[in-house]
Amino acid sequence: MLKLTIDGKTTEVPEGTTVLEAARMLNIQIPTLCHHPKLTPFGGCRMCIVEVKGVPRPLTSCTTPVSEGMEVTTSSPEIEDLRRTVLELILSDHPNDCMICEKAGDCTLQELAYFYGIKENRFAGERRVYEKRDGNPFIERDMEKCILCGRCVKVCDEVQGVEAIDFTYRGFKSKICPPFEKDLKCEFCGQCVAVCPTGALTGRMWALRGRQKDIKEVDTTCAYCGTGCNITLHVRANEVIRVTSKEDKWNEGWLCVKGRFGYTFINSPDRLTKPMIRIAPKLSANSYQLTANLFKEVSWDEALDYTAQRLKEIKGKHGPDAIAGLSSARCTTEENYLFQKFVRAGLGTNNIDHCARL
Repeated sequence: MLKLTIDGKTTEVPEGTTVLEAARMLNIQIPTLCHHPKLTPFGGCRMCIVEVKGVPRPLTSCTTPVSEGMEVTTSSPEIEDLRRTVLELILSDHPNDCMICEKAGDCTLQELAYFYGIKENRFAGERRVYEKRDGNPFIERDMEKCILCGRCVKVCDEVQGVEAIDFTYRGFKSKICPPFEKDLKCEFCGQCVAVCPTGALTGRMWALRGRQKDIKEVDTTCAYCGTGCNITLHVRANEVIRVTSKEDKWNEGWLCVKGRFGYTFINSPDRLTKPMIRIAPKLSANSYQLTANLFKEVSWDEALDYTAQRLKEIKGKHGPDAIAGLSSARCTTEENYLFQKFVRAGLGTNNIDHCARL
């Protein structure tokens, strides 16, 4: 353990802990843009600079490891002036369109500008302009809003292991993009969207559907597979407009493309919302062609009674092995256990399978 002092508070932390991590253990807030607790430190935004006694220059707290006896000052007039200047320089190359940005109200850059009271920018000059929009089906990439924090690059590499994007060019022309500046072509998991601190990366399906006002958040479990990731549905006017996942859940906020973007079936007019019983098809009077299958809506009690009756009839007439059960990988382990026990013990057959082969 190493002992250090931060803003007059003394603490002990394990060796290898960064100054930023130690400060957060003491509930001391240091502003960051490029830092993410689940990704390796980058130190690119320079917003987390601090003063360390005995060091003649500010240091980035996210990349500076703690040393024995270190004395750190996280806020001073000089440090706050430097942070404000850094923020102004970032904003000088950023479009001023918060009024229509999808991330307004949930944008780290916007929040920092608010706390530092930046209304106008004193740095004029050329700004990067990218007219081309990516043609991928799920992710909207507005590179004019990119602050080159590198979060998307790191999560694609360190979490997904895909490396679909990276830094390109140098200096003022620096840009994050896929190889040869082609359209993004990857797994479309949206992890990059989840960690982006600005509106540079958003879900294409979310556009103009609602931001923060009148949005109800509903925590639930993704039903696409048996993994059971925790998701949060953002609901407006009784319709899901986007899906996110919270970092404090077991899946740490990570989702796949289905969990993050495959939610439109919820409000699909083709979705079954009530039990239905199929009416047996009949032979046409003038031909031997079967008429179309007809269905009628029934209550759950009627559906369950009908199912139990038919299973008994089939078992009595043809034996239990004339029946088979097909379970779903989208069910929980407990539900699948009960289902297989019902088929084996209740119906008396081992004819049971599952649909996990997608």
